[in-house]
Amino acid sequence: MKPRIYLSSPHMSGEEMAYVQEAFDSNWIAPLGSNVNALEQDICRFTGSRYALALSSGTAAIHLALIVAGVQKDDIVLCQSLTFAASANPILYLGAIPVFIDSEPVTWNMCPDALETAIKHYLHSGKKPKAVILVHLYGMPGFLKEIILICEKYDIALIEDAAEALGSAYFNQKLGTFGSLGILSFNGNKIITTSGGGALLCQCQEYLTKAGFLASQAKDDAPHYEHSEIGYNYRLSNVLAGIGRGQMKVLPDRIQKRRSNFDFYKKNLAQLPGVTFQEEPNGSFSNRWLTVILFDPEVSSVRPEHVSKILTQNNIETRPLWKPMHLQPLFRQASYFGGNVAENLFMRGLCLPSGSGLSEDELLRITDHIRSVF
Repeated sequence: MKPRIYLSSPHMSGEEMAYVQEAFDSNWIAPLGSNVNALEQDICRFTGSRYALALSSGTAAIHLALIVAGVQKDDIVLCQSLTFAASANPILYLGAIPVFIDSEPVTWNMCPDALETAIKHYLHSGKKPKAVILVHLYGMPGFLKEIILICEKYDIALIEDAAEALGSAYFNQKLGTFGSLGILSFNGNKIITTSGGGALLCQCQEYLTKAGFLASQAKDDAPHYEHSEIGYNYRLSNVLAGIGRGQMKVLPDRIQKRRSNFDFYKKNLAQLPGVTFQEEPNGSFSNRWLTVILFDPEVSSVRPEHVSKILTQNNIETRPLWKPMHLQPLFRQASYFGGNVAENLFMRGLCLPSGSGLSEDELLRITDHIRSVF
């Protein structure tokens, strides 16, 4: 059997080990250190964010963002339904109440109309939502203009989950820098990686100070270990930050390659009956973290599971779209606003191998097997 093709493998630059060795040479193996500081500076330069806080995961960043935004027990947090569970789980960490919002069919991200309907519903019942979590799915910018206007109109904090969208932009501004707070992920399958890691982005010194305090076990300013608040061990290792520094050097190349993968798939598959892709609206620039295809059941009998089965048999990894949060057993009691856009996307979509290390021969192998199903 031919070598396995993975969905989104790590892709090293070759420069990571120099920074990792620097951490070993200085014996600074613990969290924080010169690599962490330099990585935060690199993130700020690339994204245009005023501040960045390197953390152990994107999930930790969302957790801290919610705390900094003032979310407490029993508060309402409005979250995009079509996303990975890590977007919503931190709401439960705080004892807050997740409410899920449907997608719109253009970018597949949070529907502004459904969002405003939900806000009005809770305002009418006397409980103003505390925060909105917008996810930029698979690297595609959501309808930021409309969602920002809604959040400003009702004075609700906007948290951008840009875990999948490092390098994506909306009218030339990098994602993660529009909301009150933004988050990034450097998990092993992301466009660049620190093995495990993430970052919190913000423009406010007060937010940075609060998040940094909480991420370092909330140690009070005292000559002994004094704690007045619950803290967390969320800061990034200096060793892993070294990996991130090497990865940041090739981030533009990784974005270009993933976009090239998308173009290859579209060129070779778009003519198949019922096959469509996640397209960029005007003003949007996606890093194309994952290329996703949709199958229209009204045009063709081919389904995502048919294609996935053939690819799996040929040692090629695929993945369904995220199962919407409002359909998850964990969130069966949660309220939901919108229609069935997210559910339809889940039923019709398939994520294809999209790593920046894919060769043209591997892409041809993938597309040939997909075409064979038709």
